[in-house]
Amino acid sequence: MSLFSSYCDEFYVNLCLNTEMELPRNRDTLLHFFEQLQKQYPTMRNFYSRDRGEYILEEDKDSGKYRWTSVEAKRISSGFVNPETIESAQEQHRLVLESVPYTLTVSPIDCESLDYMFGFDFTYRGNHHALLAEALGLVPAFDKVTEVPGFQLVSNDPSIQFALDEDCRTQCRISIESRTSAYHIRTGEFPEEQISVYLTLRRYGGLDPDMTYHQALQSLQQHAAKILDDYLVENILQPLHATIAIK
Repeated sequence: MSLFSSYCDEFYVNLCLNTEMELPRNRDTLLHFFEQLQKQYPTMRNFYSRDRGEYILEEDKDSGKYRWTSVEAKRISSGFVNPETIESAQEQHRLVLESVPYTLTVSPIDCESLDYMFGFDFTYRGNHHALLAEALGLVPAFDKVTEVPGFQLVSNDPSIQFALDEDCRTQCRISIESRTSAYHIRTGEFPEEQISVYLTLRRYGGLDPDMTYHQALQSLQQHAAKILDDYLVENILQPLHATIAIK
């Protein structure tokens, strides 16, 4: 069972390191990076490429729980879908960040941004925008708008972004993405789609001289854990799950 399976249908923890310079693209370097990761996680054996030079190594998806990592021209990503513990995902991300300075020659000064993200997917057949309004409410200033004759929500994707330090180098974004279109509302035909809740911590700019990528990630993880425990579960995940359950 996934750690958050009692709240949502799918849960994932992702890491993304964006670099200022392009990453090495030669065959031996890229394969060496993925081979080092595979030594730690032998079940990551599915290797393939996508358009525009993206390379991916991942586990089988059949069980619904799997690890993956990818390398693009200026981005290294790592993810774990439905981990049993947050620590297991963090260990994977730590391994990736400790490896990239040596396998992909990524210097601490070459950091454009470092992202740490929690994602939660809720499967729902119906008007996502209306569901979100019912579960989470609207901004109070918009309440009277709902009394307009013929009112139907066709867009309602709440988000907030805020800084966690004085120089705004560390920021947090909480956002909700719905997938209901005006066509769905007009026809009354709603496919079974996911409502996604994202908690993203981002650190901008190169690292301090005495800081490693893993240390930077640990700082983001501490912020994320506090926001998740103190706010996100009680105020977003639980109300959304409860509202879907009674539909």
